[in-house]
Amino acid sequence: MISTLLSRLQRGPDGAPAPRLAFGADYNPEQWPREVWEEDVRLMREAGVNIVSVAIFSWARIQPGPGTWDFAWLDEVMDLLHENGIGVDLATATASPPPWLTTAHPEILPVTDRGETVWPGARQHWRPTSPVFREHALRLVRELATRYAGHPALVAWHVNNELGCHNVYDYSDDAARAFREWLRARYTTLDALNHAWGTAFWSQRYSDWEQILPPRLAASHPNPTQQLDFKRFSSDALKDHLRAEREILRELTPGVPVTTNFMVMPGTKGMNYADWADEVDFVANDHYVVPRPQDRDELSFSANLTSGIAGGRPWFLMEHSTSAVNWQPVNLAKRPGELARDSLLHVAHGADAVCFFQWRQSAAGAEKYHSAMVPHAGADSDLFRAVTALGGTLRALAPVAGAEREPAEVGILFDWESWWASEQDSHPTSLLDYHQEALDWYSALLALGIRADVVTTRSDLSRHRVLIAPVLHLVPAELAKDLTRYAEQGGHLVTTYFSGVVDENDHVWLGGYPGALRDLLGIRVEEFGPLPAGQTVELDDATTGGLWTDRITTTAPETEVLARYRTGVHAGRPAVTRRPTGGGSAAYVSTRLGVDGLTSLLPRLLAPAGVRSELPAEVRGLVEATVRRGPGGRFLFLVNRTDDPVTVPGTTGEVLVGSTGADGAVALGPRDVAVLRLPNS
Repeated sequence: MISTLLSRLQRGPDGAPAPRLAFGADYNPEQWPREVWEEDVRLMREAGVNIVSVAIFSWARIQPGPGTWDFAWLDEVMDLLHENGIGVDLATATASPPPWLTTAHPEILPVTDRGETVWPGARQHWRPTSPVFREHALRLVRELATRYAGHPALVAWHVNNELGCHNVYDYSDDAARAFREWLRARYTTLDALNHAWGTAFWSQRYSDWEQILPPRLAASHPNPTQQLDFKRFSSDALKDHLRAEREILRELTPGVPVTTNFMVMPGTKGMNYADWADEVDFVANDHYVVPRPQDRDELSFSANLTSGIAGGRPWFLMEHSTSAVNWQPVNLAKRPGELARDSLLHVAHGADAVCFFQWRQSAAGAEKYHSAMVPHAGADSDLFRAVTALGGTLRALAPVAGAEREPAEVGILFDWESWWASEQDSHPTSLLDYHQEALDWYSALLALGIRADVVTTRSDLSRHRVLIAPVLHLVPAELAKDLTRYAEQGGHLVTTYFSGVVDENDHVWLGGYPGALRDLLGIRVEEFGPLPAGQTVELDDATTGGLWTDRITTTAPETEVLARYRTGVHAGRPAVTRRPTGGGSAAYVSTRLGVDGLTSLLPRLLAPAGVRSELPAEVRGLVEATVRRGPGGRFLFLVNRTDDPVTVPGTTGEVLVGSTGADGAVALGPRDVAVLRLPNS
């Protein structure tokens, strides 16, 4: 648990754990001369840093050769940090194998679907299924755990680093063997596999397990279920490596929590983090903003989803940037206030730790232009002053430590397998963007001033009065039953185009779309109607749809039509429907309405559940509100979503961050955040 980590960071005068949010960065002292280390710890103390991640990319330094070890420098770093009251999240250093290992064993290098070897020279050049790599990596983990098991600076273990960031899909012979073993465990018999994969199509039937390969480069579209299973397998292979390292750490240091840094953000979809969450003692995440105007709420969405993965419990922001990154086409510096706003928005959604990549900006290497807590300009810089100010703000928020996110009335269901399956090839359209559709619904709710939780299929869905499931493409029979039960017992389900279409084997639910959800929704669609890029249709409620349309027939007399198509081939036919059932309802939105269209539609979808904004009318859409509650009380976070000052009237409570006027109104500057401890209710 993250509470175990936090309790190791600071204790009160009586020796008991004191509430404290963690604050720090990746620290890479091996990049710098020894004399810089003393300045580092002095500046860390000045900034309020109390935790750093060490040794993430240090394998070559720790193990210079096959049988040689050099821990002297790391011993000194660990001692120095402890002497200065800074805890260490110690990495296992297995993220990038050293040159001596890849030279001696090139068979550990990944292979692309085209058969090309991924050579050393960057990072993460290893196969998740390589037994040779696993042997060497676990030897390193055992050496580290044995040496530092009792070190007082050690507060947590950091397995590998960003597992799967660059090596999630490997098509090597090692991967092929491991894939076959995974398939044997999943299907038991070849007959079951042939049925699941639909191998009667294109003469693909397998008569021996050895005939099965990963979906390497093929003459046309590879088998879709083979592709889906390979995605599942690849996520599981990385998860298995996480488990292997974790088990050694738990054996040798049973009281030290173990985590690894997830990457919950757009474009990183190869790892099913909802499935990984139970493998770590606390969830940790890395997040970097991609500055696109249409995605201004993406940081909030990803932090919210991380909380959903963590089951609402506190989690650890392991990495984000103080300012510009180095890997985008144009790397923009953050504007004044954004460093604090971005950090505190993660805290608002449950982070009990705020950390950056990295502590000191590198002078050499591929990430030398990536910002850090101490920039190239040094401590006499606006950036370091902003970092130090953030440290003070986090000290003021110490009572928030340990507080869980208070559940919202609305949940947005995010499902990795639907993400994978809905965006595969040979589909009705290649323009579908699962993540963007979910983000659009989230942004529309924020525009209405309504709190929402982003949750997974492993969450308790009954906690939400309204459950929005955009593009829930892959629906096994059990999930269909769960959603039907949810609606019949009083919940209000909203789903969209291309939902309910296939089962867990990517087989179409026959009888008409939306397949597994057809009876619940009280509609039937015979044929999809994707739209060409740029083409739109108008609805009779003055909204505009794009990407997709459906020719809907209502099949239950109680199914209501909330909006119809006004233009296009389906003019006059239903576009948005809702069917009352039991104490709840099930609604269907058959086109992509975008944020503006969803903002217009949502009040009608939320009305049966009685969901309303908790914010004053004049600030709805301008301010995001989240609530955390725990031993220290209930905490309201108010985040200015705009570049203009905003005043939030009618607030009550103790102000921890921010300021209030004589009338109790909270004044938020551009991109500002306020935090209030609410009165007991």
